[in-house]
Amino acid sequence: MSLHIPVPPTLRDVDALRKLGVWRVLAQALVTGGVVGAVIGLFRAAYDALCAFSLRALLAHDMHEPLAIFGLFGALFLLAMMSLLLLRREPLISGSGIPQVELMVHGHMRMRWLRVLLCKFTGTLISLTGGLSVGREGPSIMMGAAVGSGVGRFWHRKNADDLPRFLVGGSVAGMTAAFGAPLAGMFFAFEEMKTLLSAPMFLFTGACALAAWFVVDCLLGFGLVFPFAAQPFLHWQQFWLPLVAGVCMGILGCLYNETLMRLTLWEDRCPALPQPLRVLLPFMLTGCLVYAYPQVLPGIGIATLHLESLPLPLTSLLTLLAVKLLFSCLSFASGVSGGILMPLLHMGALGGACLASACTLLHVLDPDQTGTMLTLCMAGMFAAAVRAPLTATALLLEMTGAFHNAPAVLLTAYVAVFTANVMGSQPIYDSLRTRCLVGLRSSPTHESAVHS
Repeated sequence: MSLHIPVPPTLRDVDALRKLGVWRVLAQALVTGGVVGAVIGLFRAAYDALCAFSLRALLAHDMHEPLAIFGLFGALFLLAMMSLLLLRREPLISGSGIPQVELMVHGHMRMRWLRVLLCKFTGTLISLTGGLSVGREGPSIMMGAAVGSGVGRFWHRKNADDLPRFLVGGSVAGMTAAFGAPLAGMFFAFEEMKTLLSAPMFLFTGACALAAWFVVDCLLGFGLVFPFAAQPFLHWQQFWLPLVAGVCMGILGCLYNETLMRLTLWEDRCPALPQPLRVLLPFMLTGCLVYAYPQVLPGIGIATLHLESLPLPLTSLLTLLAVKLLFSCLSFASGVSGGILMPLLHMGALGGACLASACTLLHVLDPDQTGTMLTLCMAGMFAAAVRAPLTATALLLEMTGAFHNAPAVLLTAYVAVFTANVMGSQPIYDSLRTRCLVGLRSSPTHESAVHS
């Protein structure tokens, strides 16, 4: 009696891709990438507009007046309730979305692509408008996967969810559109999502990334995410600095992963935190931070680009880093729609500012090399938390345009990964993927989303 061993969806799809003509593969990829680029471009434009509107509203009022206080917390309460309604309508939009997409690619989950797209788009805008410390990149990847699934249905109708190429290609296009980083998007697909590397899949993801990049950068003109004023080379005598930065970011990345997972799992089990209260908590915390510590809030606080030339003392930078880490973990643990990568990069930049401040005081780093140190530490923080050094390197080089510093960035990323591995920390998306699977298997309401 022979045993029937199911063929993984990725293997079936690679075989199917080989049987398609090159022009058909390119057509599918270009449509997927182009549509994803347009959707994420609209998302980024909407976020910029809402952020500017919120900032104008805050500056236009005396926030210490009773009516202004009531208006602020009332608005945050309404945003929290809207977020809660969306989560109950579509539970898959909770959190980043990347672990869910990875499970979909490997055949463990399915989604209703249009509902996920609309709910993820709206839910993430609500989280960002509410001032929570979450990112747009994970949601962009999930929205890209949802668009890819929709495009796949255009060609294959009912079996689109069984075709990982559209999920992977849409994810690559989503990351490309979120960061303006096509190479990082492709590295993410093969390094983090563990997509099988084959010539047809490489062609498909590459065309998706190119189309999304063309729409976001060439047509919509978003440009570099982190256009630092100066990114000078490190002198050969300073090449011990990437080693130090890698070790420090490896330790910080482990601390972040451990804090985030412990807090999230504790909130999962805490009977005193039902979902409505859990979602409401970070929104109310945002209101408190407006008065107590606005420097940490996205949009109105200290941005990553400010750290290049802002003369803050080391103690202030360390305080800002500690509060940012805790606020980011609390925001994500609430279960609202939002990613972790932009807060992660900002924490890396804060860590880089701390190192740059110390090194400048010791006269081993020139002040105009601060942008270079920020880039190194952002790459190291990403690599340590996600455990994807090539993606981290490509991402930071494309986001800053500092390709001449590629050797130093790559060295920092690998040292950070080595440090995190030595400390025994689990990659953050591995931990979140395990949590997601456990939650789905234990919840009867999600049985229809699990694909055996």
